[in-house]
Amino acid sequence: MVDSKTIDAWRKAPRLNSFAAFFERTASGLGGAPDLGKPEPEMDLLSFDLACMTFWDTHRRLWGHFDSHYFASIPYRLEEECRLAAAILLFGQKVWARSGRAATVYTLGAGAGTLARALARLADGRLKTLNCSPTDGNRVCFFARRGSEDAHFYHGPFFELDDERYATDETLQPFRDGYDVLLEDTTFQMYGRDRDNQTGFIAPRVRPNGVLVQVQKLAHGNTEAYLERERQKDETFKSRFFTTSQIIEKKRGVLDTMIDFQVDLETSQSALQSHFRYAVITWNSGNFYTIVSSNSLNSLRDFVTSMVKPAIPLEFFYEQVPHILVNDEKSPILSDWAWRPPQSIRPMAER
Repeated sequence: MVDSKTIDAWRKAPRLNSFAAFFERTASGLGGAPDLGKPEPEMDLLSFDLACMTFWDTHRRLWGHFDSHYFASIPYRLEEECRLAAAILLFGQKVWARSGRAATVYTLGAGAGTLARALARLADGRLKTLNCSPTDGNRVCFFARRGSEDAHFYHGPFFELDDERYATDETLQPFRDGYDVLLEDTTFQMYGRDRDNQTGFIAPRVRPNGVLVQVQKLAHGNTEAYLERERQKDETFKSRFFTTSQIIEKKRGVLDTMIDFQVDLETSQSALQSHFRYAVITWNSGNFYTIVSSNSLNSLRDFVTSMVKPAIPLEFFYEQVPHILVNDEKSPILSDWAWRPPQSIRPMAER
């Protein structure tokens, strides 16, 4: 259990205070959108995989105002969204096939919940999804393009979703028994550095055979290496979508504060090790990482091998993946693992 003092510290954190106006403005379409164009995935990096292409076609129709800002800010995060979504959908459909119940997916702090809405629409009753956000603009965008009645929204921060809330809020009834997939999307860093308590708060909501997926921006022991990756992100990727003044404005208003709340890989590893038996890094883009954790080795293997290979140019890759972060076994656990081969559907002009 997380004590009231910790909850109070989260309530006073930047996400709900100094950052609140920025997120409301961006989510409402009043600012923050890239001036130089809207990001789209480079499907050749995804080997024109049919599952990724199908997801993208649904995803793009459901975008809220915040999506353009978010995917233009992190190099090749949109390709990673397609890659993750295809794996989540396949993993969830297997849960449904084995159990006869709809799989449950929670995207914690994922803006307007576009991923959650797209998954619910594609699953057609086989998945029930939940997204939370304290930003009213995200709530408005969620319901403006809900996409499916199986997509649900909680208007509030993640830490309000405690046992009492699940027990008394009828809209959360489908999720009372936990989640098959729980995705934390660059959210913890806005509430503080205490990854052990943050992870401990959500870990009990992951089913015994479920997985926790995290997209995190991590600090680096070498400050120069961290800053070089930031320079690469800004000058090589973000400059395709944002003007120089936009990039500088966000750095001053948000990013300089967020640096204080980021943790390094070792701290993240320690927090995960306290709550999960296994964790694997599955993607890296500069200072950003995807980490998948579980207490079931079979589930972790099933999820990771449902992913196509990382869709990102080599110059943004600083980590060999998949890479074991937490292993409760005495022997290696990746010896027979492999990325899912793409089911390639190339455009007619390229055949």
